[in-house]
Amino acid sequence: MPWSTPTLRKTREMVRDEITSALSGAAFIGNNVLRVMADAMAGLAHLTLRYIDWLSRQLLPDTAETEWLDRHGNIWLTNADGSTGRKQATYAFGTVTFTGIPDTVVPKATQLTGNGIGYETTEEMFIGSDGGPTECSVRALDPGLAGNAPLRMAFDTPIAGVDGQATVVNLDGGTDAETDAELRMRVLERIQAPPMGGDKEDYVNWTLRVPGVTRAWSFPLEMGIGTCTVRFMMDDLRAGQEGFPNADDVATVQAYLDTVRPVAVKDFFVVAPIRQPIDFYINQLDPGDDSTVKGGIEVSILEMLKERAAPGQTIFKAWKSDAVLSAPGVISFDLGGDDDVMPDVGHLAVLGDIYYGS
Repeated sequence: MPWSTPTLRKTREMVRDEITSALSGAAFIGNNVLRVMADAMAGLAHLTLRYIDWLSRQLLPDTAETEWLDRHGNIWLTNADGSTGRKQATYAFGTVTFTGIPDTVVPKATQLTGNGIGYETTEEMFIGSDGGPTECSVRALDPGLAGNAPLRMAFDTPIAGVDGQATVVNLDGGTDAETDAELRMRVLERIQAPPMGGDKEDYVNWTLRVPGVTRAWSFPLEMGIGTCTVRFMMDDLRAGQEGFPNADDVATVQAYLDTVRPVAVKDFFVVAPIRQPIDFYINQLDPGDDSTVKGGIEVSILEMLKERAAPGQTIFKAWKSDAVLSAPGVISFDLGGDDDVMPDVGHLAVLGDIYYGS
């Protein structure tokens, strides 16, 4: 039978019974010395049992807490940058423009701040001859996804002859550290699908090593014998475009996979999935005029699609119905439409519009 950690009360009873048995029936009367010693021993034993109970959950990665999960990750996982374990946050980089008096110098490593995040210039720059916007490369000093967000930056220490703010042209590349859920998924996939020298799951696991990649799929032989096609998503880094990677992301993943994939693969393709919006037709929703419930339905649908959608995967009506029903506050509804079949293996379902009818 499965192990069950006894409660403190039960542990006390067990210790008292043991002492009573050992002393041939000696009675515990009130708070005598024997009883106090027995209860103190029971308390210590119970702490030990609770620790063993906690430790048993750390020994396997599916239940381990953060610190122990990191240890599992360090043992099992290698990342694209050569590190092991959890993918760490990365630093945003990009370009800003300065204006001011012509030929004024903005030194390399000039400090700026945008949205509370520190940046520095990575090159020496001279304001153009007309004093107009002149581009300069910058990088974030603080890692994380938030480093991609600022639209303007201010000098930490003003520079004479340069206007007080810089305008962001582009910022990219900042990612947050891998979450426990993402790390746990990668560890379990590594254990359940060990390296096989380039099989289908190897391509998935290699792609997930790249910072910012949250989902990946591989399709052997899609383009013919000796070929492999990889598709992936970047749900956090590219949240503004529904998680779909851009051309630079595809090139980054391609470059990394070229360093680890078997050299004998005839043709190898890395591509972004094709966006395929699917609509929801929800009739007779109860409660029907609650905006909070409708907001919860949208969140629930998005979570379902993130979990179940894959390139070429049909989104079944049953999945759609379950997602709507799982939203907080939903009592009943009538879901219209049928299964959403993808046009081909490259299309990935995303939420289109939600229509509410009577």
